[in-house]
Amino acid sequence: MTGSGLRRRGAWHRVSEAWYRVLSALMIGALVVLIVPVTLQIFSRHTALVPTYIWTEELARLMFVWLVMLGAMVGMRERLHFVVDVWPQLSPRANAVVELVAGVATLVFALVFVWAGWEFTEFAFYRISELAELPLWTIHIAWPVLGVTWVLFQGEHMAEMARVALRGAEAP
Repeated sequence: MTGSGLRRRGAWHRVSEAWYRVLSALMIGALVVLIVPVTLQIFSRHTALVPTYIWTEELARLMFVWLVMLGAMVGMRERLHFVVDVWPQLSPRANAVVELVAGVATLVFALVFVWAGWEFTEFAFYRISELAELPLWTIHIAWPVLGVTWVLFQGEHMAEMARVALRGAEAP
């Protein structure tokens, strides 16, 4: 897209795009970090070369949770999450209306993640994991971050679909 096209889309799109790039980088980083404790666990079980480390299980769990959540966030931005083709080929305007209706349900679901996820995180503020002594809020905060990110990405998409539904403009 040209520079003028990005300006026309506004600040919401720029923020959303920047956050998407950060999430994509974090997802790659989480995968790389996840490989380390899992590899140590495998080698320690099958060889005497590496001592058995108990903290690797907790680090692997933390990275796995974040990897799943980051993937769900990126999937929402790429329109790969919560997408089911049920309707036959519709006009762009009719398709936008269907996506707006489905988007409301997705936003409600995202807000549940924000609200319940924050309660889940508050429960873990002053707790630590047993073995690695990781603060548990670092795992639990993934749920409200997921919800806020879904609101950002779904809201951006719904604004675009509203433009298509109201003006009959072409979808990007």
